[in-house]
This record gives sequence, structure tokens and C-alpha cells, in this order.
Amino acid sequence: MKRQAARQIDYQALAGFRYEIRRYLHFGQQAARSAGIDAQQYQALLAIKGLPRREKATVGALAEQMQIEHHTAVELSGRLERHGWIRRARSRADRREVLLRLTPRGERLLKNLSLLHRRELRSAGPRLIEALGSAIHRRIVVAH
Repeated sequence: MKRQAARQIDYQALAGFRYEIRRYLHFGQQAARSAGIDAQQYQALLAIKGLPRREKATVGALAEQMQIEHHTAVELSGRLERHGWIRRARSRADRREVLLRLTPRGERLLKNLSLLHRRELRSAGPRLIEALGSAIHRRIVVAH
């Protein structure tokens, strides 16, 4: 029978890091709601706008960035378009691809929310960095 090494896991550090992440995400949900958009929709606008220049903003790219199923990205992009925040169009090069582009209205909304998020990150950033440092610098070893 193998002897299991009893190593300390710093649950407090891990919990502290998750708490700081949840605080920032909660802020984001409240800020989005106050702006008349839900957090997932804000994240989608940010994902579309934040894609590297070499990558096309397609429904598939949105699904990958958001880590959601393709059909969910189709529904989400439809909701964004109905609100007037994006436009969808078939690619001329590949008719199977649906390209996504923010409208001026979507750009303004994204800019305003992103400024709020950046301001919050300036405040929460040091706590997040400290909590992450505590979580990753502790020795976390599972029994062998």
C-alpha cells in the first residue's frame, strides 16, 4: 500500500482568489444591468471588438471566445442584432460564415461599459493580483 503524503492545501488562498474574481464579475453584472444590457451580451460585444485583427469576427469565433455552443452564439448574436448593437452579414468569400460587426450604437455602449470595467479593475486589480499570487505560490500537491 502506497503511503500518501500529507501536504497542506491552502484553501483560504484558493477561496480568496475565487472570491475576488466573483466580486469583479458581480460588479460587471451590475454595471451591465444598469446600462440596459445583460452581462453575457456585454461579454459578447467585448469578444467581437477584442478579436485580434487577423481573426474574422464570425459566429464561430464568438462561440470560441465565449466558450459557448455554436447554436447559442447564433441566438446571442441574433439578440444583439435585434437590440441594434451589431450587424450580421454573410461572408462574400464563404457564404457559410456569418460575420459580426458592432454598430455605432454598440460601439458607444461597449466603450462606456469598458471604461467602467477598467476603472473597477484599477481598484480591484491589486486585490486580484495578491489573491492570485497567494493561490499559485502555495504548494498544492495531491496525494500520490
